[in-house]
Amino acid sequence: MPYWSLYLEGRGFSYLQIATLMATIQLTKIFAPSLWGWLGDRTGLRVRLVRFGAVIGSLCFAGVFLEPGFYGLLLVMLLFTFFWNAILPLYEVITLRVLGRQKERYGRIRLWGSVGFIGGVAIIGGVLERVPITSLPWLLLPVFAGIAISAFLVPSERGEKKAPAPRGSLKAIVSHPAVVAFFAMNFLLQVSHGAYYTFFSIHLEQFGYSKLSIGLLWSLGVLAEIGLFLVMHRITRHFSVRQIAIGALMLTMVRWILIAEVTDVVSVLIFAQLLHAASYGALHVISVQYVQGFFGQHHHGQGQALYSGLTFGAGGAVGAWLSGFLVEGFNTSIAFWGGAIAMVFAVGITWRWLRPPPESTVT
Repeated sequence: MPYWSLYLEGRGFSYLQIATLMATIQLTKIFAPSLWGWLGDRTGLRVRLVRFGAVIGSLCFAGVFLEPGFYGLLLVMLLFTFFWNAILPLYEVITLRVLGRQKERYGRIRLWGSVGFIGGVAIIGGVLERVPITSLPWLLLPVFAGIAISAFLVPSERGEKKAPAPRGSLKAIVSHPAVVAFFAMNFLLQVSHGAYYTFFSIHLEQFGYSKLSIGLLWSLGVLAEIGLFLVMHRITRHFSVRQIAIGALMLTMVRWILIAEVTDVVSVLIFAQLLHAASYGALHVISVQYVQGFFGQHHHGQGQALYSGLTFGAGGAVGAWLSGFLVEGFNTSIAFWGGAIAMVFAVGITWRWLRPPPESTVT
């Protein structure tokens, strides 16, 4: 993600084309996780589905090496992300099922994805200082192959079984006012991240930052996320879901304003990246547990898929696309201001309607 927009820029695509291609990564999250989540709930074969998604997704990504034009690359990314986006929601469910009553340990497990991100960004950023950005797909292919191989090291269907007949109405859960507010909050959160995931690297490059510096700044945000994961179980003991969400959303708004206006001051930019602990870490942890609390065992897979699809998928795609128009018509700073405005609406919705799930393990 940190270097893909730079790769697309190096291939000669316009800002709007870059935004469209980056939106594709989120677009398939709207429907793909729901399909894979439904299959996982009905068959109980989540580990096998993860393996299938990792292998086929990696094969589809290889289409990048054909160097197709805009529409060809759009097709490749649609196919790749359709299978790739099956992996994480299924792993979330597998992890929480295995943890059982020890759900507070989720953050400590999830942080290893962040550790991998930091290592990958640092290594690839260092290599890209010496090779052209168009070499990026060759650097990514071994990573995808490694994930596909590691998926086969997870014990097959351990701790899993076919879900019993669902109890309660999924429609009733989804239409609950607190659940609607929860999805609206996260949708706007991901809309605000559109400029970040699509144009942050380009924004930094315009201010003279090197590719290695860009990678390190991305990694700093994830490092803050790791720190948050380690202490999140303590935070949830002292603050409610609503309090954590409102605080995190307000800090996210501050983060986008700082990136928009004070990019050239390194110390301020470092502080803005540390706020990633709030804009992603805190909100993601409480959201995963929130979904489990409201959707329960019988609809957990579909609930997790809806969370991924309606927020990361729809919100991320809309945010990336809108940011493309803002950058094309104005500049990257205005796109980050758009994200800050989205947070104003998210805070209002959360303040008015967000409530904790019944009998939830989240405080």
